[in-house]
Amino acid sequence: MAEEGASTSQAPPAPEQTQAAPAPIPRYFRNDADIASRDPHKQLLASLARLIEEYPPHRVPPGGGLYYGPISVAYLFYALHKIYPDLTLDEFPMNTWSAAYIEQAQANIKSYPGPTPTKCGVSDDIMSLLALYAVTAKDRDTVKELCDFAAVTIDQGASNEWLYGRAGYLYLLRLVRGAFKDDKEMLELIEDTTDEVIENIMESPRPWKWHGKNYVGAVHGAIGIITQIVLTDPIWAPKLEAELGALLSYQYDSGNFPSSLPPGRDRLVQFCHGAPGVIASLISIQKYFPNLQDRIDRVVAKGRECIWERGLLTKEPCLCHGISGNALALDGKQFEHFLTYTTGHEIRSMAKDGMLEKSDDPSALWCGEAGRAWAWAVADKGLEKRFLGYNDI
Repeated sequence: MAEEGASTSQAPPAPEQTQAAPAPIPRYFRNDADIASRDPHKQLLASLARLIEEYPPHRVPPGGGLYYGPISVAYLFYALHKIYPDLTLDEFPMNTWSAAYIEQAQANIKSYPGPTPTKCGVSDDIMSLLALYAVTAKDRDTVKELCDFAAVTIDQGASNEWLYGRAGYLYLLRLVRGAFKDDKEMLELIEDTTDEVIENIMESPRPWKWHGKNYVGAVHGAIGIITQIVLTDPIWAPKLEAELGALLSYQYDSGNFPSSLPPGRDRLVQFCHGAPGVIASLISIQKYFPNLQDRIDRVVAKGRECIWERGLLTKEPCLCHGISGNALALDGKQFEHFLTYTTGHEIRSMAKDGMLEKSDDPSALWCGEAGRAWAWAVADKGLEKRFLGYNDI
């Protein structure tokens, strides 16, 4: 704007009034409807039908490991085949669909950079492909290849968290270990590798940091690292008890957890940052910390109150930062109620009402439809409420 009095010439005509920007979508909506539920098997089938119709293998862009992309969808179908060996989709069993998405991932293998010290977690395509191929083909050479990548994680500056770091590598090693329980040589190799990776994590300076920040949550933070170590080898639990005890004390009065330390605003209630990820993790490792049982029970109860109040998120329902993941941190009728907001009909209604922030990876296990299908499968089969790719094994 020109300074006052700089010119006496007539001002140009005012431009036509532009339309005001739409109001930002709130982070969550009020949980004030009557408790409800849906038929989980029917919703699982509907979710899988949408997945293959809207995101067939050739339409899912490569990249993302077990987190998003074709490998993540393949991993869903691999897991579902074990739960539903006789289930078919368009007349094909679950393992055939898994192979189709794997083929899409393998077709782009030359574009994958491969693991580095700061990218060696579940999001790495090469490591995830090796792990999934090793368990489906029972291929010993592939196990050796996966274990060889321990050399990448030795670097002093390697990440420790689940998505991009050593903790995620531990998940992949656990996955492979489960398929070679009767092979002593392979089992020894896998155990030696997990020991090496865990020792490197434990020798890392505290607090564990990612991109210079002291994260608390499941995806990038301390609870995710502790969970992966203990699920891989519970013998480490006593050495992690003090750190877990300190982490429990970070819970806000609201029941939520800060995303990083020092604590900032109490904002995010989702798996990756906040109570849902911490609660889901605690439930899966609680039995290994007998001295913390009562504290963990109180933290879980308080955390679930927060999730129930603030967990109906407007981000597209998913595992990482959406209603499906928040549902898995709840139990019973509350779990079932949250899932009612993840049906195709409800998501369309949210979009129509301007209350939906669409996913950048709508097919993904952790960011989209594949994750919604997993949550419906958990409900349908009454499985332990676990996150596929994180604490299901």
